[in-house]
Amino acid sequence: MEDTDCGEKLMKGSNIKSCPSQKIKKKVFVCSICGKSFDRKSFLSDHQMTHTGEKPHQCLKCGKCFEYKGLLVKHGRSHTSERPYKCLKCGKAFRSGTILSDHERIHTGEKPYTCIECGKSFARSSQLISHQRIHSSEKLYPCSECDKGYNSRASLTVHERTHTGEKPYECSECGKSFSQKSHLTTHKRIHTGERPHACLQCGKNFRQKNDLVLHERTHSGEKPYHCPECGKSFSQTSQLYVHERIHTGEKPYRCAQCGKNFRWEDSLKIHMSNHAGDRPYACSDCGKSYSKPSHLTRHKETHVGEKPHACSDCGKRFTQNSHLFLHKRIHTGEKPFTCAECGKSFRWEGSLNKHKRTHTGEKPYKCSNCGKCFSFNCALKIHKRLHTREKAHKCSDCGRSYDEESQLLRHKRTHVAEKPYKCLDCGKTFDFNSALLVHRRIHTGEKPYECSVCGKCFRQSSTRNAHMRIHAGRELKEKSEKLFGQHIISLPLK
Repeated sequence: MEDTDCGEKLMKGSNIKSCPSQKIKKKVFVCSICGKSFDRKSFLSDHQMTHTGEKPHQCLKCGKCFEYKGLLVKHGRSHTSERPYKCLKCGKAFRSGTILSDHERIHTGEKPYTCIECGKSFARSSQLISHQRIHSSEKLYPCSECDKGYNSRASLTVHERTHTGEKPYECSECGKSFSQKSHLTTHKRIHTGERPHACLQCGKNFRQKNDLVLHERTHSGEKPYHCPECGKSFSQTSQLYVHERIHTGEKPYRCAQCGKNFRWEDSLKIHMSNHAGDRPYACSDCGKSYSKPSHLTRHKETHVGEKPHACSDCGKRFTQNSHLFLHKRIHTGEKPFTCAECGKSFRWEGSLNKHKRTHTGEKPYKCSNCGKCFSFNCALKIHKRLHTREKAHKCSDCGRSYDEESQLLRHKRTHVAEKPYKCLDCGKTFDFNSALLVHRRIHTGEKPYECSVCGKCFRQSSTRNAHMRIHAGRELKEKSEKLFGQHIISLPLK
């Protein structure tokens, strides 16, 4: 009787937990093909369609078929533009609750799917599944054109468009087409102004997740990409790729006008503007024109005399941070540019390029007056003053004039007794950096100038040259004695 009453209560929908004497047995519906179990027959019926390939639910608009009615309902919203699921953070609306859930993780930063191999986390399970194939080296989808393999069918489809040139996703605003839907979505933010990716440190917003990741490294100081040659680190792979050209000497950007090659595309663009004569940015103080606004900004600093970048070692100030960066190599001794011919290293790339001409014999700078050629532009400028008799650089203290600005700067130090170059080993100071370099060889023992006759080495080229005159004098003497002796033999005897 008690059992009957209990059963009646259960039939009326009372709480099952209130009846300890009765245990409800759940029915289990098992798939006869794969053995998967379900607690509802309708779930089993839906599941079995994955084996049969049956898609009974058809869209009346486009004729597309689906396995489940729920998928058809979601698909139907693509025709009606219905987006009932709205994000409470940014107001963006979505066709399905699952897409909204994925989107909300952008704001929360939640990544619930973790790889057990490497610990990397993902916002979506599909991303984790694709990632796990990296560890298994599984490439299920090979490309028939180039034999390249991919972890997912979607990745293969995107790749195949590089062969076909197909760009099926078109922007309704400007008509621009894209090969990937994600690229179109990102592009549309240019028109809408949407920036959904916010930095938690400073609040700055970005259109793309990648831009946010790169920006966050400015706060963390993270530089995960290391140069295998010199160990220098970078926050972006593109920066490392460009940097590696310093070591390889690669210059992929070629000027169509004169054939000159450049390491960076920006350098080529600036160079091309010189051919076109395009210098739209003029200085309001002196009228000098430039091809880029950044060059004009740098130039204007010469008028105001502002030098905001100071060297922490010697206190010398610079108008540009890049100039300070190059200057610091004087103190660190860093010489990242090496000649492939002789192994000599240089502090600056320009110095290496000039040095290379000593091996090639190239003399690209020609005097228009006499036709004489020079390896360096500065040498041509000095030579031209022989024709004009010009000494453009005059000392304001004593009135003495010089051909070169560097000569004037050296001369001026005789008035102020300035010696800005200091030896870190003994503290001795010098007027010129070249004098410091020669002096440091006393401490290092370096003797780079070798006599080609006897092999003796010297610290300075001038000392080596003076030494070689000894050999030249001896050789001349020997020749004279030999010649004189021949004359004596040839004299007739009386």
